[in-house]
Amino acid sequence: MNTLVNLADAKARLSELAELAAAGDTVVITKRGKPVAQLTRLQTPRKPVDLGILQRLTRAMPAQTEDAGSFMRRLRDEARY
Repeated sequence: MNTLVNLADAKARLSELAELAAAGDTVVITKRGKPVAQLTRLQTPRKPVDLGILQRLTRAMPAQTEDAGSFMRRLRDEARY
């Protein structure tokens, strides 16, 4: 989704516009009706996963005795409200 805002409004609403951009919206700043700048969310690079470490970690975990649906149902039913 794109949000268009003129430069004067952008100055007054910068914090709000930065939050929109961080949430994934593209904010286009205009001057005299023409786009001059754009705010977007930063694309942070993902860290690579070390497969060996992941396998060693999961190998040490006990095997689950019930399927995920039954587990979640049991958690919900046993929860205190």
